[in-house]
Amino acid sequence: MEVKINDISDIQKEVEITATPAELLPHFEEAYKREQAKIEIKGFRKGKAPLDMVKKIYGESIEYGALDHIASDLFREAADAHHIHPVGEPALVDMHFHRGEPLTFKVRYEVMPSITLAEYKGIPAEKAVHVVTDEEVNGELLRLRKSNSTFAEAVAAPDDEHVVTADVQQLDTTGAPIIGRKTEGARIYLADETVYPEIKKALSGVAVGESRRATIEVEREGSKEINALDLHVTKIEKVVLPELTDEFVKTVTKEKVTSADAFVTQLRTDLESYWKDRSERALMDAIVGEVVRRHTVSVPEGLIKGYLDSMLEDMKNRYPNKKLPPQFDDAEFRKQNRPYAEFQAKWYIIRERLIEAEKLTVEESDMERLAEADAPKVGLDKEALMNFYRTSDAMKDRILSEKLNEFLKKHAVITEKITEEPIE
Repeated sequence: MEVKINDISDIQKEVEITATPAELLPHFEEAYKREQAKIEIKGFRKGKAPLDMVKKIYGESIEYGALDHIASDLFREAADAHHIHPVGEPALVDMHFHRGEPLTFKVRYEVMPSITLAEYKGIPAEKAVHVVTDEEVNGELLRLRKSNSTFAEAVAAPDDEHVVTADVQQLDTTGAPIIGRKTEGARIYLADETVYPEIKKALSGVAVGESRRATIEVEREGSKEINALDLHVTKIEKVVLPELTDEFVKTVTKEKVTSADAFVTQLRTDLESYWKDRSERALMDAIVGEVVRRHTVSVPEGLIKGYLDSMLEDMKNRYPNKKLPPQFDDAEFRKQNRPYAEFQAKWYIIRERLIEAEKLTVEESDMERLAEADAPKVGLDKEALMNFYRTSDAMKDRILSEKLNEFLKKHAVITEKITEEPIE
């Protein structure tokens, strides 16, 4: 078999393969046998006609019909022999064959580009360090208490810590009710930030049995619409927040924490840990973004498609039975997410080259450290987890990513910025 590889670009190649009649013969013989089982010739039961007769009657059509399959087999053989590693799906772009003569065909495929690394040490980056305030801790405590609140019936709503139940009737421009536009028993928590301010204002100080009117602006299908509403209050409940006591803490933590003071301390520690993680991720994103910006990389389309396919699969997993809704626009999804997929593909190419350049490897001690940290979380014995990690490419990739991240941070020029603002 003759194999000739041509460069089309730094990420695209074309291989031209020529196979002699003698090299094609075993492939044709397999095709004859496959088709023999399906063919029915008068005088013989289906699949029992002699092979010579099958060749004589159907040989030419069988050979031509098998060419795509044969080309695929021959390409795999050539790929193994010549260390061809396509990215994505190779494409058959040309084929020439006359019975009894050699088969010649061309396959076009993408490869990972060879890149020259730009400077990746000394990357300037700002690290936001979030200071957890008493106000933030108190806000979290309030949210926790609200999520465990109870309700007591009331006759009026003097403040926002009330839930108002109302029948909501939409009105026309004259103030008359619109038939079919009434919602009964709508529950409105006045402290909910998602409640329209106009409705919240209209219901301020309302009493059971009262009716109030509000006008709100809503957006439907890209256009704004003014809705006039009549809200007839049928019930009011006061939101009763539990006190932050030792007993309350024991209940919400299932006895893991037994005192209110210890809980507040733990909550602050958890918040600090949360913001530290956010800070580290934001810092790493900034460094990676700058590294990618400094490199000009041709990205194989197959690699971008792979990332988009993976994102689409993640999207499917969010729906029942992993089935996207009928109105889901696959093409639009790919269009909107292409810039992100392209960035990730660029980073993957650069990342592999950086790991190679810095000779980063996975050691037994790395897997042991990871297994020791993960074993309590997954409820497995450390050694059992080690056995899995030794054979897991995903775990090895995770370790290499962690090592590369630490390397880039260690060699970056990092400036810390103290802030009470959230870290994006």
